Amino acid sequence: MVRYKKSEEKQKMILYAAFQAVSELGFDSVTLQVIADYAKVSKGVVHYYFESKETVLIELLKWLTAKIYKKECASIELEKSAVKKLHAYISSAFVSPEKNRTFYRVYLDFLAKASRNPVYREINQQFYDNCNAIGKEIIQLGQKEGIFDINLSAEQTAPKIRAVIDGYLIQWLMMDRDDLHKFYREACLQTVISMLNNSSFFELRK
Repeated sequence: MVRYKKSEEKQKMILYAAFQAVSELGFDSVTLQVIADYAKVSKGVVHYYFESKETVLIELLKWLTAKIYKKECASIELEKSAVKKLHAYISSAFVSPEKNRTFYRVYLDFLAKASRNPVYREINQQFYDNCNAIGKEIIQLGQKEGIFDINLSAEQTAPKIRAVIDGYLIQWLMMDRDDLHKFYREACLQTVISMLNNSSFFELRK
């Protein structure tokens, strides 16, 4: 039991090292040796736990997206009303300038590869499905409370919430200004609230 725990801790340490390496150097510059250097272990140790660089990065994407989903779930479970859950969800996504910058540098590298890598695409789709479940829960609760547009389809609207969150965070990242982090978080919240209060927000001329 103790050996298994140590093995799991070592794997997490290597994944975190890979995360830091990709964030600082970029996806293509990272090798098993680079990961080993960041983890302060030998290349053989990394290879013992992971067969290849590709294996490390696949597990890294799983680990990152699962960790974020778990954190966002925990944040909304603490709240009772739909509006407070929405605030908690977006605040959890906009965690801090430093953490958002590090994550999105890595995440955007994965997305760039996902179009040609079905494994990355599948992991990312699972992440979006999980995020959509959070959005759907918030929308349906708000509709029951009478504060969100009852005509909205929770199934179709939930993915748009995550799209808005990612869009604002990516735009903030490109601005490279920590002082605008709060502004983009509040703008994101207001945009989502506008979407949920007015179904015509999504309507296009036919």
